[in-house]
Amino acid sequence: MTETSKLQQEIHHKTLARLGPLFNRYRMDPDTLEAALKWKSIVLVLGNFSSGKSTLINEFLETDIQRTGQAPTDDSFTILTAPEAGQPAGQIPGANLVNDDRLPFTALKKYGEQFKAHFLLRQVDSPLLGNLAIIDSPGMLDAVTEKDRGYDYNGVIGELARLADLVILMFDPHKAGTVREVYDTIRHTLPENAGEDRILFVMSRIDECDNPADLVRSYGTLCWNLSQMTGRKDIPRIFLTYSPNSARNPEIVAAWHNERDELKERVFNAPALRISHLLQHIERQARELSLVAEVMSAFGRQGRKIMARTRRFALFAAAIFFFFGDLILRELTGHPGSTMIGTFFSGTVSLGQLVVPLGGTLAILTAAWLFFLKFQLPRLRNRSTANPETMLNLESEYRRQLWRKAKQTVSLNLQQARAGDVFFPHGRNLQKIERFLNQDLQDYYKKTP
Repeated sequence: MTETSKLQQEIHHKTLARLGPLFNRYRMDPDTLEAALKWKSIVLVLGNFSSGKSTLINEFLETDIQRTGQAPTDDSFTILTAPEAGQPAGQIPGANLVNDDRLPFTALKKYGEQFKAHFLLRQVDSPLLGNLAIIDSPGMLDAVTEKDRGYDYNGVIGELARLADLVILMFDPHKAGTVREVYDTIRHTLPENAGEDRILFVMSRIDECDNPADLVRSYGTLCWNLSQMTGRKDIPRIFLTYSPNSARNPEIVAAWHNERDELKERVFNAPALRISHLLQHIERQARELSLVAEVMSAFGRQGRKIMARTRRFALFAAAIFFFFGDLILRELTGHPGSTMIGTFFSGTVSLGQLVVPLGGTLAILTAAWLFFLKFQLPRLRNRSTANPETMLNLESEYRRQLWRKAKQTVSLNLQQARAGDVFFPHGRNLQKIERFLNQDLQDYYKKTP
């Protein structure tokens, strides 16, 4: 076992020990945390159907594994990796993959039978894939709905991007990123699930441009489209590549040989980034968890304030009734014949004369508790669920991004909040999360190769 693998296992065990119970407590799916801690480094390859994804993979692995062509040739998410030591090469269907707890794909089970039929793992005898898995994806199309595919395509992309150490988004000179699914992926799916440092933009098949001017026009079109899709003026680096086995225009590709080699190096160096990306993923998940705990802590404080006001009023009312309740009852009903106050001053107090004061006091306190449970707590719960943003400070863009991911979980916790949540020590859990972020996680960052 390599030092990186040992460190990954250590991070795995400590993270689950520290945060696992809190994920369960706050109704966050622990699979989203645990999945990233398992298995090996992943490179996810995306792009429209003619962008050269399969061709690039075949050439980088130096063997023809994936079918290639100008028309759609494969509509499955195909994981390519080496078999385990001592195991023969083979193929594992999607139904097995999503039910294998040793693999990080159990969260994909929710995308249904149609997705499982378009998901598989292909084991390849390649030394390049010993610590690496490359996922070839179905080509992105325009005007495709979830119903047409039979599953939530963007949802699957998001899950896989969250696991990936590198995401390659490919374009070809003839379709420079204009299809609908590419737009949704760049605009929403990738920013919500993968850091910018994990995404590489690639324009392939540049040898199909007739001349350098044609390449410049295609490149400029892609840059403009990316600016529209990302909503940003600054354009990320775009790698230019081609197929050396079928290059049609040597004049075009000659200048880009080194860039193609650099792209290949980035792909096969993905395992070296595994620990760093793993820690980033854990930190993001822990900070989302922190937001949930922070809101629930604020909910508890507000509930205790309301309860304190109700308790003060109830105690005041109970004290009045304890001393004067039987006197008021006698004035209204003629009973009891003697009051506690009267017998107190005459020195003839008996236990029987305490029945009404004590019973009335208990009834008032019980009524106050029921009033809190049946009226005040539901009002607080509804008010908090309607505007949970008011319960924490979203002063930075980073916290606002985290909030967009955590809001649904926060709402679920608030909707199901009970009286126990008012008195539960959420603040102590918040301290545990902050201690993990500021101590344990920082120690692992220092150990990162």
